[in-house]
Amino acid sequence: MKAAIYSRKSKFTGKGESIQNQVKICKEYGNKHFDIDKYIIYEDEGFSGGNIDRPKYKAMIDDAKKNKFDILICYRLDRISRNISNFSDIIQVLQSKDISFVSVKEQFDTSTPMGRAMMYIASVFAQLERETAAERIRDNMHQLARSGRWLGGNTPTGYESEPIIYIDSNMKEKKMYKLKAIQEELETVQLLYSKYLDLGSLQKVETYCLQNNIKTKHHNDFHKNTIKMILTNPVYAKADTLIYEYFKSHMSEICANRSEFTGKYGVMSYNKKLLKNNRFIKNNHLNEWIIAIGKHKGVISGKDWIKVQQLFTKNRDKFPRSGSSHNALFSGFLYCKECGSFMRVTYGTKIKGTDKYYHYYECNLRFNSKGKRCDNKRLSAAKIDDLIIGKIKSTITPTMFKKIDTAKETLKDKSVKDKKLREQISSNKKSIENLVKQLSNANDEISQYLLTEINKLHEENKSLEENIKSKKDTTVMKTFSLDILKDALVQFNEKIDTANLKEKRNLIRSIVEKIEWDGENLDIRIFDC
Repeated sequence: MKAAIYSRKSKFTGKGESIQNQVKICKEYGNKHFDIDKYIIYEDEGFSGGNIDRPKYKAMIDDAKKNKFDILICYRLDRISRNISNFSDIIQVLQSKDISFVSVKEQFDTSTPMGRAMMYIASVFAQLERETAAERIRDNMHQLARSGRWLGGNTPTGYESEPIIYIDSNMKEKKMYKLKAIQEELETVQLLYSKYLDLGSLQKVETYCLQNNIKTKHHNDFHKNTIKMILTNPVYAKADTLIYEYFKSHMSEICANRSEFTGKYGVMSYNKKLLKNNRFIKNNHLNEWIIAIGKHKGVISGKDWIKVQQLFTKNRDKFPRSGSSHNALFSGFLYCKECGSFMRVTYGTKIKGTDKYYHYYECNLRFNSKGKRCDNKRLSAAKIDDLIIGKIKSTITPTMFKKIDTAKETLKDKSVKDKKLREQISSNKKSIENLVKQLSNANDEISQYLLTEINKLHEENKSLEENIKSKKDTTVMKTFSLDILKDALVQFNEKIDTANLKEKRNLIRSIVEKIEWDGENLDIRIFDC
């Protein structure tokens, strides 16, 4: 009989049963109750049981469908899933393939009707626990939102976090945070709103900032995405009645009455983003936002903030997306050597007798600043693509393959040297143990000698371990990467001339790290070997 063991732990912490302990307990149970010849282990560490987007879980389901095991054992039911629907699905898969399921902790065995019934009941409680926790989190968010406090994280441009001491309902002293104005930064924010309302285009606002050397709070150039984040953030809006009506019309949850929206303070918004495992998934729709009155001053009137949002909506699909092209082979690989910006795709006149346009690679900073911040020449994409491919092919020579083989041999030598160093460390440790044993029976003079020798071996081991640590940059992975690079170079040479556009881009991506243009010459960098 073949048994599969599935183990999962949400986070890399010391709390709860570790992956290794779960597997050990499952094996002990399997050996005691079943005649098992082989175990297949599936381990997902750092994944929530709330969804099934887990690599080893998916592999286990695929193997179950192929009847690669006869029984599935897990330490506890919620290691498989905390979701009833997902749990039902896996049970159906197992039953359709006559695979038994055992949960060691709950003592559930699907070979009996009572075991199946108890298992479903337990899964209901597991999901109820999860949903109750989610509800508590949301209720807590509502409570915090009503206070208008800053909940932490990166503060928006124009503000910094400031602690406030207050007395709660139990007469206990508590601390919370609010946003405090940084006047110079807020003046920049007001300028961005004013310019967007005047120019009506993110591109034009970006160009204005570049031409006038207006910088972000971290002293970088403003780009469209950064500008848009500021222009769509309600934190700058005054919490007036127009703002109240705007969010009410979009079905946002508002934690204050209309009469409280006097415009004296700014807006605080919560639940704007959907996160899973602390990772950004997407921006939530306005009807999922929670809106409150903050404790900071807003600087943009509700009327102007709403005008900006309406302009965004109006402009959203007005023009086709620029800056990249499916026809431009090296879009995303080509950079300006003069200023470091990427080379974007721009369009010229229509090609005679076709519906296509001439397109060029142009420095993004030159394009956005209208040539004021960079004047590097642009390149004709149609002419340069074939030229770059030719240059890449000319670098793929027997000498390059020999260089890769030499690098692999060097890594092999390092691996051998590291092994010898580890053996020396082990030998030194044994010597230290022997010297420590002798120390207990030695007189003062010999003890001093033994202590000197122990210290000497200890210092030598520290030096050897530092030596190994400094080289610990994954020799095996580097060798593996060199093998991949070698294969990619061969594939490039064989397929680049006959591949379609998508295939060509994939072939280029596999070997080209970066290409730079200085106005006269191209610097093509193949991944380091």
